[in-house]
Amino acid sequence: MTGYRAIPSLVIAMLVAVALGSVAATLVGLHRDPAPRVARESDPPSVDHPRPEVEAAAVLAAWDADRAEAWSAGDVRRLRSLYTPGSVAGERDVAMLRRWLDSGLVVDGLRTQLLALDEVRRSADRWVLSVTDRLVDGVVRGGADRRLPDDAPTTRIVTLRLVGDRWLVSSVR
Repeated sequence: MTGYRAIPSLVIAMLVAVALGSVAATLVGLHRDPAPRVARESDPPSVDHPRPEVEAAAVLAAWDADRAEAWSAGDVRRLRSLYTPGSVAGERDVAMLRRWLDSGLVVDGLRTQLLALDEVRRSADRWVLSVTDRLVDGVVRGGADRRLPDDAPTTRIVTLRLVGDRWLVSSVR
């Protein structure tokens, strides 16, 4: 009879261990960083030399904020200043803004959600990045205000050029 009593105790001990393991796994999962993956795991961290993707994410965030402000203000000159001269991507962006303005519409609140970012290559004045992002939160103003649908995630190769002390978009493909 003693062996028979040991079986329920063993089952209870196993169930408690499984439950504790599940709680631990859940707590670890809840404390994971929800930020986008912006660096390769093989890149060693360094206080003196941050991962290039961290710097690139900051550059892109500032650039995207400037672009959103230009769109919100309907400022074609400001939008064009974010691109290198002759940039096809810049000409397309400016043409699109002009079409909206010609229709009496303004787009407010554009926000770019960065989902993934990898440095492809970099030189002193050229930075090539693989960027996965999407536009969210845009609102069309003029007539009846309406929210723009969120963009689907898209991966593009973005080439930045350093002009003076500013990174400008040269190409997007």
